[in-house]
Amino acid sequence: MNRKIKNEKTRIRKAVIPAAGLGTRFLPATKALPKEMLPIVDIPTIQYIVEEAVESGIEEILIITNSTKHVMENHFDKNYELEERLKASGKMKQLEQIDEIAHLANIFYIRQKEPKGLGDAILCAKSFIGDEPFAVLLGDDVVVNEGGKPALKQLIDQYEETRASIVGVQTVDKKDVSKYGIVAPSQSHPASGRLVKLSDMVEKPETDQAPSQMAVLGRYVLNPEIFELLETQGRGAGNEIQLTDAIKRLMDRQAVYAYDFEGIRYDVGDKFGFIKATIDFSLKREDLKDKVQEYINTLVTK
Repeated sequence: MNRKIKNEKTRIRKAVIPAAGLGTRFLPATKALPKEMLPIVDIPTIQYIVEEAVESGIEEILIITNSTKHVMENHFDKNYELEERLKASGKMKQLEQIDEIAHLANIFYIRQKEPKGLGDAILCAKSFIGDEPFAVLLGDDVVVNEGGKPALKQLIDQYEETRASIVGVQTVDKKDVSKYGIVAPSQSHPASGRLVKLSDMVEKPETDQAPSQMAVLGRYVLNPEIFELLETQGRGAGNEIQLTDAIKRLMDRQAVYAYDFEGIRYDVGDKFGFIKATIDFSLKREDLKDKVQEYINTLVTK
């Protein structure tokens, strides 16, 4: 029995999705609609994130919201009136889709009272997580790895090998390092394939001061000790409580690794990234790909 309890506390069962941001880069669309509900073709961005978590073995999800994000709760809830209308009109495929959304996972919500940064948003999850390791998925990063494991599952597999916190990274162009948190590999521990032990993390460094080109891209598996550090973490970049700063302090206590995950990552918090995702996803849809490709061809020949 004790062994079973221990295994439950070391297995990654819970995930946190911070979604309390105001989405100002997408104004005026996000004045009334949360950016997480902006659709890539016809599926809200937040649903892709939740589906990745579920496909990675996550059982319980906590979404960090604010007072304007109730529409997300409605999206993942039952809508009996809509279901009855779909049933009455014989739209059984749409009915099945709506029902599946409501049963994706056990989803819980808590509000971040003030916009004090990503670190503070994660701290809101302390009671929900307890003393278990947990996953974090940021809503601005949609990752597609066709035929392979979801990005989060790749990190979970590495956690099960190391029992250490893992941050998901990918290599970015040198000119873009100032847009991201950049990791510094440990010089005393050679990389093992895609896994590398870290000695430091730098938030949005100048191009000539970046310790590497490996950027942190919205996926983490963290040990619960991070909460103790977040509780005492001072404000950093942007006068906000930064998760990166707390992870740097965690490195002084225990090993932290980066894993260069496989997959195509779309920055859907950026307008051009959102457009790229919409085009690529539509080209993979049987009901859309021919028309979209035909339209693209007409643009190229103009």
